Amino acid sequence: MNIYWESFKTFFKIGIFTLGGGYAMIPLIEEEVVNKKQWVSKDEMLDLIAIAQSCPGVFAINIATFIGYKLKKERGAIATTIGTALPSFMIILLIAMFFHQFEDNRIVAAIFKGIRPAVVALIAVPTFNLAKRAQLNKWTLWIPVVSALLIWLLGVSPIWIIIAAGIGGYIYGRVAG
Repeated sequence: MNIYWESFKTFFKIGIFTLGGGYAMIPLIEEEVVNKKQWVSKDEMLDLIAIAQSCPGVFAINIATFIGYKLKKERGAIATTIGTALPSFMIILLIAMFFHQFEDNRIVAAIFKGIRPAVVALIAVPTFNLAKRAQLNKWTLWIPVVSALLIWLLGVSPIWIIIAAGIGGYIYGRVAG
């Protein structure tokens, strides 16, 4: 089968069945791209996630673009990016066309209230899996905890956290390496 079509279909399927944004997509992307299709290894996936999080823009688009580029350079990146973005675009377009008909519907509101906790779980699971693969231990666990607290409680920009982590990693690599 044509790799462009297959990668488009794979990311289209992931995009259409994922609620909660890019982070909720991680388990589906890993299952399809790492486990089933073996387009990237687990270690490569961890690196791609870190890069996608560090780049400006939508996480889901970034990760799809990087995987597509790894597969087949620019054309692969285009196929996976369109595959990821198209379902959301179509759904948002449909919602915009019919929103006024159900915006005050109590059943729809109740459905969304029920979906919210599931989305939190969809985001939490890949976070814990990433922590395991990043080989966090008692000496490094403080880094994500302090980073999260700085962002959440003190309003520190994630950009400063990323810059500080990059500088700290560079210094650690020079000293320990």
